[in-house]
Amino acid sequence: MAYNHPTDGVGAEKNGIPPGKPMSIGSHMLDKGAKMLQSLKPIKQMSQHMCTFALYSQDMSRQIETHHFATRINQDFLQCAVYDSDDSSGRLIGVEYIVSDRIFNTLPPDEQKFWHSHAYEIQSGLLVHPRVPEMVAKPELENMAKTYGKFWCTWQTDRGDKLPIGPPSLMMSPQEEAVAMAKPELVKKRDDKYNISTDAIRGSRTDIMGPGRLNPMADYWREHKKCFGVEVESAEMKKLKKLTAFP
Repeated sequence: MAYNHPTDGVGAEKNGIPPGKPMSIGSHMLDKGAKMLQSLKPIKQMSQHMCTFALYSQDMSRQIETHHFATRINQDFLQCAVYDSDDSSGRLIGVEYIVSDRIFNTLPPDEQKFWHSHAYEIQSGLLVHPRVPEMVAKPELENMAKTYGKFWCTWQTDRGDKLPIGPPSLMMSPQEEAVAMAKPELVKKRDDKYNISTDAIRGSRTDIMGPGRLNPMADYWREHKKCFGVEVESAEMKKLKKLTAFP
């Protein structure tokens, strides 16, 4: 049984600010100084913003809009910081790792079952690059359609959590089966925000192909009717050797 922490039920949109005091003048000064003096190189490598939807593995009726700010490490691997919006107040809710089908097929089966496919997500028009013309994004979309992702959600803002509570939840991608289809109201809300049409985008992607054969270990729930939840257990700490103090 996965960890399930009670929340105040206020709702994500109404409790967007975590509890805490307003930033002090000193904190503002430090932030401004850091921007000028520090390189922040990992953040500056984020080269694309993808908006899509995700489903909780243990409860696919819970779906969220997600914003993935991706860094491409090489042609076979991307890492994404996932936010609940692309606004300046967006909250960091998780991380997704994305690998090509070539890399995915080298993983052991016990690892593959935590991953989801992206082919349907791309072909259906659900995953978009906001404000980027389709013709510009097309080469990357063709690559992405042949990838698999592992997405851990660490902050369940959709249920009203004001802070990251409990262990992470494994997330799945939308699929064509009824149980995993993206909710129309979520899609409409996203489309209205960016003035796009998922239906029209779907029609423009009919030539985008996924892997020659989807690995059956991905989207594990489809064939096995099982999901994965994280349980937290106490464990004995590893005993360390006594260190000799420096003179």
